[in-house]
Amino acid sequence: MVLKIVENFDASFTINPEAQATLFSLLTNEAFVQQVSQQLQGARVEFTQLLFQPVPYSQNTPKGMPREFELYHDSDDYAIVNVPPNFMVKAKIFKPSRLCAIYQKVNVSE
Repeated sequence: MVLKIVENFDASFTINPEAQATLFSLLTNEAFVQQVSQQLQGARVEFTQLLFQPVPYSQNTPKGMPREFELYHDSDDYAIVNVPPNFMVKAKIFKPSRLCAIYQKVNVSE
């Protein structure tokens, strides 16, 4: 078996406005937000409306995400969630095949 090393991966994508509205609606649905919150030991979260396409691991992308999103990975104030495949289908998004959404943990005292 031969392994192909990916040096550069184009992670850019566009989503039409209708699909984006549907996806954002699903990602902000109270039941889904509660599931995300539950996984984070009850921390209250809000969807930041930031999405990215996961990328292959490489020297330039050691966390499997575009560099500009690594600050969210390194922060305790944010959570990165895989967008459920059924959300992608409901929003009629087939390319890219995978997306991640960023949620911000919200301080209850705000």
